[in-house]
Amino acid sequence: MLVSLAGAMSTAELGISFAEMIRQGKVDIISCTGANLEEDIMNLVAHSYYKRIPNYRDLTPQDEWDLLGNHLNRVTDTCIPEEEAFRRLQEHLFKVWKDAEDKGERLFPHEFMFRMINSGVLKQYYEIDPTNSWMIAAAERNMPMVVPGWEDSTMGNIFASYVLTGELKASTMKSGIEYMVWLADWYTNNAGEHGIGFFQIGGGIAGDFPICVVPMLHQDLERDGVPFWSYFCQISDSTTSMDRTPVLCLMKKLRGENSVLKLPSLL
Repeated sequence: MLVSLAGAMSTAELGISFAEMIRQGKVDIISCTGANLEEDIMNLVAHSYYKRIPNYRDLTPQDEWDLLGNHLNRVTDTCIPEEEAFRRLQEHLFKVWKDAEDKGERLFPHEFMFRMINSGVLKQYYEIDPTNSWMIAAAERNMPMVVPGWEDSTMGNIFASYVLTGELKASTMKSGIEYMVWLADWYTNNAGEHGIGFFQIGGGIAGDFPICVVPMLHQDLERDGVPFWSYFCQISDSTTSMDRTPVLCLMKKLRGENSVLKLPSLL
């Protein structure tokens, strides 16, 4: 099963349940935003510094400005502290990035995060039970992952700043195209006869990016022997979008061909 994480799930502490799902082997691959990748670790190392804003919908522009002036970055009703979260990770991640670059290594964003976690350098900062961190559980399993659009996350912006100052090379970080190529190979090698299940939390690029890999394999590479996604489930507060995957399956259904993907709203 692939699980896709969008929104502010890590800041909402989804790790309390998701980490155990990973440990029990119920998840085989994760697609998540760069924000969810880093915010689970931020909650791990800076939880007591977070500020809750239960009336966030009523904040005035001045209220928002005051939060920013106090180095508190708001994610809906929760403010992440810049110094204790962002800068704490930045210090250690830069070393991981730089060490890899000096050795001529190129890694994906999540692989750098796993390397930092597995080094143990963050243990001195832990403020929650580490069993409630889904990133620790994923790092321990070396979980297959894709992190599309990582560049627009906080750590992605910080990495870009080092490229601008000449301290790091952009090529040290593997790209989104490389993620897509890797995912196409992973799906082909792991789908078996029945495909992989797709469980999506939220919307956006975390779901759009991986779901397209199967239509790409069929329509662009003409690999008809690769099974479709075996099922699709989405938890969201918005209308689900229509992309090539359900359209392709609907066409096959109308032609009388068997499609494993179940889409009750369409079929």
